[in-house]
Amino acid sequence: MSENEFQGLHAELTERIIRVFYKVANDLGFGFMESVYRRSMLIALQQAGLKVEEEKPIPVSYRGQCVGTFYADIVVESVVILELKASDQITRQFEAQLLYYLRSTHVEVGLILAFGERATFRRITFTNDRKPNLEHQF
Repeated sequence: MSENEFQGLHAELTERIIRVFYKVANDLGFGFMESVYRRSMLIALQQAGLKVEEEKPIPVSYRGQCVGTFYADIVVESVVILELKASDQITRQFEAQLLYYLRSTHVEVGLILAFGERATFRRITFTNDRKPNLEHQF
């Protein structure tokens, strides 16, 4: 798949989500806990007509055995994972966390949404053809 095709994967949906994100960020401003932004995003996404799931469990496996569980903040339409942060910056740790979620599920697109003084986001894709040992799915 080319880079242009990666950017096109669920592009219309991610654009809708990003518009909602900026509306929530502008309405609330910065300084709240992540849980406030998560609940607000859930309400706004639902009001935008999107199907959302909160804190979707993602099992962590090691050598074929479950060793723990992560929770994706929000999953939209079963095809986009949202990782919300009450932070001014998107760090490599945040990117690694979202990438793990994508690698561990059949979801191929994720957004890190940072509710800082200046709201920002990062879009990450990891296509299923790059997941040969995929064990879990939504």
